[in-house]
Amino acid sequence: MNYSAKHNKLKTAVAAFTLVGLGLAPLGAQAEGTLRIAQQFGIGYLLLDVVRDQHLIEKHGKALGVDINVDWRTLSGATAINEALISGALDVASAGVPPMLTVWDRTNGKQNIKAIASLGSMPNYLLSNNPAVKTIADLSDKDRIAVPAAGVGFQSRTLQIASAERFGDKDYRHFDNITISLPHPDASAALIAGGSEISAHFSSPPFQYQALEHANVHKILSSYDVLGGQATFNVLYATEKFHNDNPKTYQAFYDALAEASQLVKNNKKLAAEIYLRSEDSHLSTELVQKIISDPEIDFTIAPERTFVYAEKLYQLGVLKTQAHSWKDYFFPEAYNQPGS
Repeated sequence: MNYSAKHNKLKTAVAAFTLVGLGLAPLGAQAEGTLRIAQQFGIGYLLLDVVRDQHLIEKHGKALGVDINVDWRTLSGATAINEALISGALDVASAGVPPMLTVWDRTNGKQNIKAIASLGSMPNYLLSNNPAVKTIADLSDKDRIAVPAAGVGFQSRTLQIASAERFGDKDYRHFDNITISLPHPDASAALIAGGSEISAHFSSPPFQYQALEHANVHKILSSYDVLGGQATFNVLYATEKFHNDNPKTYQAFYDALAEASQLVKNNKKLAAEIYLRSEDSHLSTELVQKIISDPEIDFTIAPERTFVYAEKLYQLGVLKTQAHSWKDYFFPEAYNQPGS
């Protein structure tokens, strides 16, 4: 599927979710045995693709004595996902670590939204087609940086932390005025083609790998550079009410994620085939396997370096609630993982 077709499919999915899903869904968590999940496009959601393709939630539900009906929804944008979760139109949301922390902070003492598990650790690359730009310090007012959600998304928050380290905490929004919102497919296409205002793109897999195959595109920053090493990209999260009212459904979901993680680690070819099938993608199996096998990527459910975001965003005043450990914003089922 080309970039334009992919984007059109995404817009259709978002419209359908907004008009039907939010309009018809009752408020409040559903009864035990029902699970409504929203995921986004991209290889960062591979574990959910595997869970869905292999019917792992249903499998683990039966092992716990409950038949689980899973309602899968696909949409884009952390803001829409968070609002759907808060309103009760969803049971489980998926997005980057900063948007999860934002909604955890926002609902502290109310819905008490917390994370369930990581969807894996993978780097996001800040790419440029401007040969004069070697580091973020070389970016100027003449550049435009494309990100999915300017100012608030995973990529923007990561760039803000990098800016604080480079220019000081008071200037953490240093690049906000040259950052624009654009979906990854469109941003990647514009960066590769050149000739537009887009001279930089804070990308993610698989788009960054495709872009780097072109000689005019180069990497100037990795999210791992900012976070000090391998770190969680996306997480799953839910309200405290759903967690407490649906213990078997929740446990089945968590167990399904753990099994999916092992499948990806043990059978990368099958994982690649599942991704291509689930995303209706025309990428080659070889490229997807290469991405899944990248030593920088680990499809683990254990949170890694999420506390860096919690600390830094609180320090910058983005978060009002101070976390003292990663366990403050994760549900207890994750505590047996070597989290951070």
